[in-house]
Amino acid sequence: MTTATAPMASRDEPASVHQQFQRSAQRWPQADFLQILPEVAQHYGIAPCSLTYSQALQSVDALAGAYRGEGLRQGQRVGLLLENRPAFFLNWLALNALGVSVVPISAELRAAELEYLVGHSEIVMAVVLPARVNAMLAAAQAAGRALRVLPCTGEAPEWDRVVASTPAYGGASEHAGAARGQAPAAGIDPDTECALLYTSGTTGRPKGCVLANEYFLEAGRWYAGIGGLCDLQPGRDRLITPLPMTHMNAMAYSTMAMIRVGGCVVPLDRFHPSSWWSQVAQSRATIVHYLGVMPAMLIGAEPLPQDRHHAVRFGFGAGVDRRHHAAFEARFGFPLLEAWAMTETGAGAVVIANREPRQVGTACFGRAEPAVAWRLVDEGGQDVPVGTPGELLVRAAGASPRFGFFREYLKDREATDEAWQGGWFHTGDLVRADEQGCLYFIDRRKNVIRRSGENISAVEVESVLRRHPRVAEVAVAATPDPVRGDEVLACVIVRDPVPQAERAELAGSIVALALEQLAYFKAPGYVAFVDALPLTATQKVQRGELKALAQALPGQPGCIDTRALKRRQADR
Repeated sequence: MTTATAPMASRDEPASVHQQFQRSAQRWPQADFLQILPEVAQHYGIAPCSLTYSQALQSVDALAGAYRGEGLRQGQRVGLLLENRPAFFLNWLALNALGVSVVPISAELRAAELEYLVGHSEIVMAVVLPARVNAMLAAAQAAGRALRVLPCTGEAPEWDRVVASTPAYGGASEHAGAARGQAPAAGIDPDTECALLYTSGTTGRPKGCVLANEYFLEAGRWYAGIGGLCDLQPGRDRLITPLPMTHMNAMAYSTMAMIRVGGCVVPLDRFHPSSWWSQVAQSRATIVHYLGVMPAMLIGAEPLPQDRHHAVRFGFGAGVDRRHHAAFEARFGFPLLEAWAMTETGAGAVVIANREPRQVGTACFGRAEPAVAWRLVDEGGQDVPVGTPGELLVRAAGASPRFGFFREYLKDREATDEAWQGGWFHTGDLVRADEQGCLYFIDRRKNVIRRSGENISAVEVESVLRRHPRVAEVAVAATPDPVRGDEVLACVIVRDPVPQAERAELAGSIVALALEQLAYFKAPGYVAFVDALPLTATQKVQRGELKALAQALPGQPGCIDTRALKRRQADR
């Protein structure tokens, strides 16, 4: 355990994300802030573009003025369903200038998820893609909330097309005060809420992580100062990422690092293996952000002379398959720097293997810096010996143990207190340490399925599948997938016997229900019809036994492979 004091922002540090952007725009006005490649622009139906810091700041200031005219005030929340388009970045920065928190919304979310998010987050406005306006209005109606919904096709919302929903109960007056906004607060500072990011819970609905300006500012400071193989070049770096801005990796690390050093963010609509290297070359990227699924796909392609025709110095990510790590680096010519963090920890307890020896191919994610205090404990909370796996507990070293972390789970004090039990944040991840203090990822204790970088709550999926009229009971677990890490497997007990010949059709209808209510990646990739579930004496699912069962079921009679049914909804 370390005793150093966590880094604190000095008085000359910016107080908000918007202030940090302003300072970078003053220092690097003609540097590119954002680049949208032609292939990405075509997918979005917009023009390819490069925005300099000066150009982006002009747009941000104009948007901030328009939002102020709409009556938005500090302390409110606005949903942004804008994918990785320029509009997401510009509207986020504009709202941050007013002290308004943003709630990034995945375009993959469906009815049940949107209804929950609108009601739980209490957003007063949503800026969304035109194709999702009706879905947002329906979600607000179902949640019983008044909500202003603005379509957005370009950089700015279409103010003249604002649509207001009518709550299903309570009357419009119930939310009228919130819609008009509160009186301006005394000032915007590092503790002002910047964003609300949702992360899959283990015991129910996704949890809303309240993130202050400090969280994002510290992510940028950390990245800019960590050094080693992760050294940044102010005014020159270009970072390409296919990861969604609804996740902390892209929103906090990628974006804030580039803003901090006057670099360029090159966001993709998603990862396209066939065009990845051409996009990297075209963007002149010097840094790539990845998830483990990406190296697995790229290493499987036929070697080509242009495999090293790029300017990339390093990749920043997590979850690369041990078998592929060294081979990828040898073939493509740059290191994949494995890191560990969570939405909850932010840069308050991030660890990265940015210095040699990195223990390539061992699932090592480096040694913690002095600013991070950590422990590995057994199920009784006792420290485990070196080399023995234990749950990773973390906090910022020194007098401010929650510096850089999330503030709280919105409306869930009990879950927040439980996560911080004993003054340490309980990650739920099993990790081991060696004699040199290197940390190695083993597994997750939490009942979360990790598919292609998306955290999926088994409980959330189960709650939807139980709505199927022929499902008597269901339990969901992860089953290994050679490319995506995990795949969702649903063990289903049906109300009435199902002939073998009809099981595929029934499995398809179960998946169809999931696709209507949930993001496509949460739908079962396998549906296994079982006679019983592993239960405890109190009739609760034994998650450990279920996990072992899920690993053995694919390929067995009664287990239907439904992965081909999992497709993105074409509704944009």
